[in-house]
Amino acid sequence: MRRAEEIDRLLAQRLAEHQALHDPAREPRNRMPWLPALRRWQAQRLKRSFAPLLADPGTRPAAEFFLSDLYNDHDFSRRDADLARVLPKMQRLLPESLLVTVADAIELGTLTHRLDLAVAEALQRLAPPGATLDVALYAHAYREAGTPALRGRQIDLVVQSGEGLAKAMRLPGLGMLLRVSRTAAYAAGVEALQGFLERGYAAFHRMRDPHGFLLTVERAEREVSRRLFAGHPDPFGA
Repeated sequence: MRRAEEIDRLLAQRLAEHQALHDPAREPRNRMPWLPALRRWQAQRLKRSFAPLLADPGTRPAAEFFLSDLYNDHDFSRRDADLARVLPKMQRLLPESLLVTVADAIELGTLTHRLDLAVAEALQRLAPPGATLDVALYAHAYREAGTPALRGRQIDLVVQSGEGLAKAMRLPGLGMLLRVSRTAAYAAGVEALQGFLERGYAAFHRMRDPHGFLLTVERAEREVSRRLFAGHPDPFGA
């Protein structure tokens, strides 16, 4: 099978998995009341954890991109629906390495949502009536949901997606391609996907040390996960 056909199949598979998991008809846990509260709480936690990276002008654009497009409480179904619509044309327009990175980002979104569903389900069992989410309750539900291997895979995908974007966004001519495609993307109604690519380009194109940034994120998030599973009293501490 040709490389282009492999990427086409990979993207189609990742999109189908993402759409199935987010469909309330096929996955009723999407209707759990704890799910939106959990996603908001996690987004705020990540913003606090990323504070040093957001304060540094050299890493701020990449940190903001991670919080807006990779680690967030947003529903990325619009972006991924855009991708499904333009999939046949993207093979001719975008570099293969960037398409693989988009596939990684979709896999990350799917896995993150799967883990969120498991934690929200644990919260429904554990939380007393009227409870609000705090560190102790979150940590209990995190451990109750289990899946240390999937948590490790989630961090792997964060780093993998970041490295792929950092590499792809330095390809010659990509900035011009994104500028030229902007009008067509908005006319075609796929501005969510266009915005994702443009923000990724802005975050990584001129970054001096993307590997150092990603290593900082990876080490911090692996330590947080280790502390949560170990029952540490201050899992998000320094």
